[in-house]
Order: sequence, then C-alpha cells, then structure tokens
Amino acid sequence: MNTIVTDVLIIGAGLAGERTAIEAANQGLDVIILSLVPPRRSHSTAAQGGMQAALGNCAMGRGDNPSIHFEDTVKGSDWGCDQDVARLFCETAPTAVRQMAYWGVPWNRVAAGRKRLPGGQEIYELKEYEGLITARNFGGTAKWRACYTADGTGHTIQYTLDSIVIKLGIKVHDRMEALRLIHNGDKCMGVVARCLRTGKLYTYISKSTVLATGGCGRLYGASTNAVINEGSGMFLALETELVPLGNMEAIQFHPTGLVPVWILITEGARGDGGYLLDKNHHRFMPDYEPKKKELASRDVVARRMIMHMRKGYGVESPYGPHLWLDIRHLGEKHINTNLREIANICRNFAGIDPVNELIPVRPTQHYSMGGVRTNINGAVYGIKGLFACGEAACWDLHGFNRLGGNSLAETIVSGMIVGKKAAEYTLGTELTYSYQQVNNHYNIVRQKIKNIIGGKLNKKRHENVFELKNIMEDVLMKHVGIFRNGKDLLKAVNALQELYHRSRNISLRSSGTGASPELGLALRLPGMIKLALCVAYGALKRTESRGSHYREDYPRRDDKNWLKRTLAYWPEEKDLPCLKYEPVKITEIPPGDRGYGESPGKGGTS
Repeated sequence: MNTIVTDVLIIGAGLAGERTAIEAANQGLDVIILSLVPPRRSHSTAAQGGMQAALGNCAMGRGDNPSIHFEDTVKGSDWGCDQDVARLFCETAPTAVRQMAYWGVPWNRVAAGRKRLPGGQEIYELKEYEGLITARNFGGTAKWRACYTADGTGHTIQYTLDSIVIKLGIKVHDRMEALRLIHNGDKCMGVVARCLRTGKLYTYISKSTVLATGGCGRLYGASTNAVINEGSGMFLALETELVPLGNMEAIQFHPTGLVPVWILITEGARGDGGYLLDKNHHRFMPDYEPKKKELASRDVVARRMIMHMRKGYGVESPYGPHLWLDIRHLGEKHINTNLREIANICRNFAGIDPVNELIPVRPTQHYSMGGVRTNINGAVYGIKGLFACGEAACWDLHGFNRLGGNSLAETIVSGMIVGKKAAEYTLGTELTYSYQQVNNHYNIVRQKIKNIIGGKLNKKRHENVFELKNIMEDVLMKHVGIFRNGKDLLKAVNALQELYHRSRNISLRSSGTGASPELGLALRLPGMIKLALCVAYGALKRTESRGSHYREDYPRRDDKNWLKRTLAYWPEEKDLPCLKYEPVKITEIPPGDRGYGESPGKGGTS
C-alpha cells in the first residue's frame, strides 16, 4: 500500500481548491492537491463572463455596496439561501477581487469619457475613476458589478492562482482520482485514490480534507460542463452514509448553450447588450419581462425561452428547436475584444461568425446549486475534519438559483474562508489514525476493482457501463429538466432505481488494467446514479416551484411549507436516498417578490 501523509489534503485543483490551498499554506501547513487534470485544465478556466463584487467604480455601478449585492443574491436564490452566508460572501467579495488584482489578474478597467450603450443610453465615466476595476451587467442585479477580463475571466484567475500555488511550493498530484474517503465514523483521515496513468492505488492521510471537485453537470446529456464534472466529491461524501447533500434538486440551466455542442455562451454577451430572437427574428424577452428583458435571473430567462419555443417560435434544426442570440449590433471591435472567446468558440465549433451571423442557443444544464452540505465555515455535516467549498458544496449561498458571476466569486471567497477554517482546525488537531482502518478502506476499493475486472468471467455480470451512463443522461434530460411534474419525476425515479441495480452488474469490455477509462467510469457510475436519484427524488418530493425548480403541477412558491432545505442521506444497501429537511436561515430579508419572473402566489405562499 502506497501511503502519503500531509497536513491538508485538497481534492480538486480548480479555483476553489487552489484558493483554499493558498490560504492553508500561508499558515505554514503542508498541503497536497489531488486533481484529475493539471490545474490549468480545470473547468474553472472555462468561466467567461465575470466575478460579482460590489466595487461601484463604473458609471452603471455607482452607489453599489455589499448590502445591494446581498439583496440581489437573496432575491436571486428565491429565498432559498442561508442569509448569514450570503452576507458574509457579499462583504468579502470586494476584498477578494482586489487581492486577485494584486496577485496579477488583469481586470478590465474604467476608461473615462462618454459612452453610448447598445440600447441608446448614454453614460459618462468620471475621470477620477479611470483605471479602477470596471464591471459589466449581469442578470438579476440592480447594479453593474461583474468584474471581468474580457470573456476569459476564469482563465486569467486560474492561471494567476496557479502561479501563486507554484510560488508557495504547494504539491499538486494530477491525474489522480479520489475513490473513497477514509474515516472512522467520526473523523475523516484522507482518501484512497487511483493514479490515472498507471492504475495503482494510493492512500493519502491528512489532518483535514477539503472537497473542491466542482459540479455534477455530466449527469445530464447536454451540459456546458467539462467531461470531468461528474460530481465525484458529492458521491464520495454521500457514500460515507453520514454526510448529507443539500438541495440536489436545484439544477440551473443556462439560457445560452451553443447548439449543438452545448458550450457556454457567456451571460456577458447579453450583459453587453445582446438580444434573444425567435424564428421570426422578433426580440421576445421584453414581451415576458419588460423591465429586466434578457437580464432577468437565469431560471426565469431559461423558462421563458422554453415557453416561447413551446408556442412554436423555435427555429427547427436537426438537433431540436433553438432560438437565436444576436450580438451583431455590438460591432466587430467589441466582439473581437470583449467577447473574443465566444467569437472563437462560435467559429471553431459551430462554423459561424457572430460578427455577421446569429448564434443558435438553447437552455442547457449548467450548474448545481446543491452539493455537500456544510456550515458557514465550510465544515461538512456528519464527519469532523472534512470540508467542502465551491460548486461541490452546498454552503448555501445560492439557494434555488445562482446569479451569474456569483459562482466565480464564490470559488475565491469560499476558498479564502474555508481555507482559513480548515487551517485552524488542522493546527488544533493531532494526526492520529489506525492502520487497520486505513487498510480496511483500501481493501474495499481494491476488492471493488477486482469484482469489476472479474465480471467478464461471471455470466450474470454483463452490463455495459457506457450504455448505462447514456440511459441515466437521457432520463434526467427527459424527465428532470427545466419544467417538471410529478408524473415525469416518478418515471425518472423508477428508471434510475432500476439503473442503479443494473450498475451492480457492470462487466468490462477491456482488461481494466493500467490507465483504463472504462474501469474509471465503472467505479464512478453507481455514485453518479445515486446523485441522479437525489436530484429526481428530491424534486419529486418538493411540491412547489422555487427558483430553478419549477413544478408545472405546483407552479407557486410555497413559503409556508417549503421554506426549508432538502438534506439527502444514503443509507447502506438502499436504492433511494433518505430525505430530511432543515429550515432556511432568514436573518435580514423576509420572503417577498423577486421583482421579475412569475409571482410567488397567494394565500400564505410569500
């Protein structure tokens, strides 16, 4: 057994993982990051549009402050977030953005002078603000506060953070996949991991462990997420039987996924003045949302787009109906400067030039508001020494709908906070573990691998892992999408239960030895199906509509009965999660009207 010991072990090398590592290393601790890919290939680099922080430097952000950001975040969450977490986040975000500038992020800056916005409005940027960090407009906000570097914001922040990681000498073990948390029922002591180059197993022992593995978008067949975003940190926590996942039914669909490759077209395109058009080239969003138009919150825009296509206004294509995103009026210079990444994506992946042509878009799975449930310090429920941050966690900043730009900000802010708290925990604890306990977890993983590889010799084990994964994706796309209802959700739960039983009989077509992607997927798939069941079953039981969770049979928000968070546990040998609930923390703003989208309803619902 190959064993490596450290103070702090971080699973995931994206923005949340690297920012956490920096914070812990600055406390003098030994830190190791495990990652499926080299850090600069993490999905965080794909983030385009911006990072929300109330700086108030630009003309359209003047007067902004953390309290306005807080109000936008709470309304955006449809009163599903913990307001103490949202307040902490909004107060910390400006510091985080300025620190990124100090470390080298080349934020776009205020340029003094008169400017005309795409809608015709004139603004004047003051001379005394010239050179300060500027911002662009994003959906669901009262002020412009999305700080950005053209449309490659995640890329520039990731490269900057990775340079700091290298400078501090933090060790990164990439092409390494965590397969099981090592714990004694009370305390986490590290993970069992598999090297993706050789197939060898390793045990990592640590005083504290941080899950920063990102989202679970690849549960769905059409997602803007990278192929590595399969929810590994979430199902590792779930499989302890002690740690719950929070609000897994809260799945966000981004309004503008590029048809047919589903790569994200940033909200910054609409923030900079882009329009959504239907098959008749009619700009339809003002008909539904006359105030916010294309910049209502993402859940609202995505629903309006689907509703409009259901009325017959979608553009027919071999990949199903879609709508158009029009940015031509922004001009060649703006597109090739501030939106150059999406311009290149359109040219390289769809064969169109957005300077002169319309962009085909359709709402696409994008983000999970749910994740490993933690407290305000990032410590998970149920096991000591285990923390979570970023999209892998349900902190709970986003509730049932995340505002654009709040996730990129969350990676940095939660990394700062959770890294500090994990360091405090680590400095206050001794490294104690039982060799027998570590060996038991190691042997469980080793036996699981033997069973899968040996399945070819067992006539009862005949399931193809790729076929099962495709079925799971199709079930979620068909029955657990933007619009949901009890009948379809029940179909999804039943189909996924059957799929979970079938996943126990996977047989490899390859040898499974060495660097075997088929074996890797076979090890992950049962956990992925568990996550899919947490999404579908949680959605079935939540008989209301809130944020991204829209029930056609329960179209109103129900604050009387559902102002609470779903907690999903997975007991041993069960084929369904056990659902419990906890109240949402309302500390400042009581439930009310969001100011856009559907009314929350009558009779005690708001």
